[in-house]
Amino acid sequence: MTGLKRFRRGLLLAVASSASLVASAALAGPAFDACAAAAASQFETGFESIGRESWEIDTDTAIAACTRALAEEPGSSQVKGWLARAYFAAGDTGSAVPLFEEAAAAGNVVALAIFGDMLTTGDGVEVDMERGARLLTQGAEAGFALAQNSLGLSYDFGEGLAQDYTQAARWYRAAAEQGMSKGQSNLGLMYQEGLGVPRDYVAAAAWFELAAAQGDASGQVNLGKLLQDGQGQKADPARAAELYRLAADQGDMYGQNNLAFLLENGVGVPADATAAAELYQQAADQGLALAKHNLALLYEDGSGVTQDYARALELYREAAEGGEMRAAVNLGLLYLDGLGTEVDYAEALKWTQLAADSGQPIALNNMGHIYENGLGVAADRSAAITYYQQAADQGYQLAADNLARLTGPATPGAGKTKTK
Repeated sequence: MTGLKRFRRGLLLAVASSASLVASAALAGPAFDACAAAAASQFETGFESIGRESWEIDTDTAIAACTRALAEEPGSSQVKGWLARAYFAAGDTGSAVPLFEEAAAAGNVVALAIFGDMLTTGDGVEVDMERGARLLTQGAEAGFALAQNSLGLSYDFGEGLAQDYTQAARWYRAAAEQGMSKGQSNLGLMYQEGLGVPRDYVAAAAWFELAAAQGDASGQVNLGKLLQDGQGQKADPARAAELYRLAADQGDMYGQNNLAFLLENGVGVPADATAAAELYQQAADQGLALAKHNLALLYEDGSGVTQDYARALELYREAAEGGEMRAAVNLGLLYLDGLGTEVDYAEALKWTQLAADSGQPIALNNMGHIYENGLGVAADRSAAITYYQQAADQGYQLAADNLARLTGPATPGAGKTKTK
């Protein structure tokens, strides 16, 4: 099971304006005020009390109000930024992009942050990570927290810039110190993983606590994972479950998956495989490959759901296609054993090889089993030994047993991954 990774750009729509622009509000009239009330963010200096998250915007009202404001103040980059934000929140990138272009050219940090993200991710525009990074840098250097967090992401993942964890941590910190919950959670992950800063689970937990206190789902999940694993502190699975539930109630797929894992295994909460299956399904419906893998395990075992090998095979395939190599291992085994499908050694080899090529130890062991027994391939003792050795070198005991068996009596076998 994994916790939520650094918060990506797709939801970073709650944006702010720089303090230098607040003075223009004093010169504005009722139309400007109406636009601000409808489309400003709570992160903007001077608009903290009326601002809102992007998903809270009544886009029809905001577009109408800001269109009127722009007609009165056609040169206002702040109004252009707000109107563009309203269009973007409504999913109308075609109308948003020209306004973002104009506002960004004038140095409006709202436009710099959102348009920089759009260029980086290709959201409604052609991908141009280098230009996106330049816009984010401009916004970040102006002190704008959301641009700072996004610039941290660009450094973190090497998007438009050379990957630099030290710079990533620097910009996450800049956003975090302004109270931005996503920056706080991302900085906590840097401490947890020892990227750009010394590994420090206490510091990680402190930043996650700040994010979680604001109701941030990523902070809740990341803090929950620390508490579940007891990293740098005494394990507290009960509180981990509470935090996962808070995230899950917000529709967060990682919170749903992680809470389901605890429910399935009765860790920190009473065991409830049926509730676990429901939560895995919710996360799977959002495309989380790990949740599909975990749900497939329940269908294969008939735990919390009616046993259904065909459904398990379908879910394993979707998870494997989504990059979950543990699912590829189990998919290969279903084809190998003819569960939910006819025995198909070619498909078994395909999926097992895919996982083995990623270094997955159980898959490496299973490749040894396939070659040792000539299952859809010519039997090859040397290849089997090589695969068993690679898996054994990672500490996988079944592979070590299989390797030893080639020079002494034992029972060969293939392994299934149950890890979540």
